[in-house]
Amino acid sequence: MRWGWAIAVLIAAGIYAANHYDVGAGRLLAVAAPKADMLTATFPFCGDGRRVTCVVDGDTFWLSRVKIRIADIDAPELSPPRCEAERIKGEAAKSRLRELLNAGPFSLTAGWRDEDRYGRKLRTVTRDGRSIGEILVAERLARRWDGARHPWCN
Repeated sequence: MRWGWAIAVLIAAGIYAANHYDVGAGRLLAVAAPKADMLTATFPFCGDGRRVTCVVDGDTFWLSRVKIRIADIDAPELSPPRCEAERIKGEAAKSRLRELLNAGPFSLTAGWRDEDRYGRKLRTVTRDGRSIGEILVAERLARRWDGARHPWCN
């Protein structure tokens, strides 16, 4: 009888994993997708003043005084960039993120970790079920986040 329960648990775990794991990318998918894109705001670039709703760089923005780091990507650094190539690509990523956020309603989904070590909320940003981070990756303005920083300078 105990074998029956063990087999049932293994089957259930396999079904769960098959539905929540992206084999090609080697990562867990979001467990529950938002029902609709409901967040919208006008995003300027952040300046030196108080930050309420604005874009910091290609993977970080503020929304209603909450600092958000896009969880599924890593974009080139702007403060400070390590080389001119990183600065140029970082500015392009920042501009594109602003354009994507301003294009219409979007959703934020929390993953397994709520915040990073800098206190930024870690969120996947989607519109119509498509990751805005993946758009930046496809356009070569960001990389998929694998837990480590990789250089943008050659």
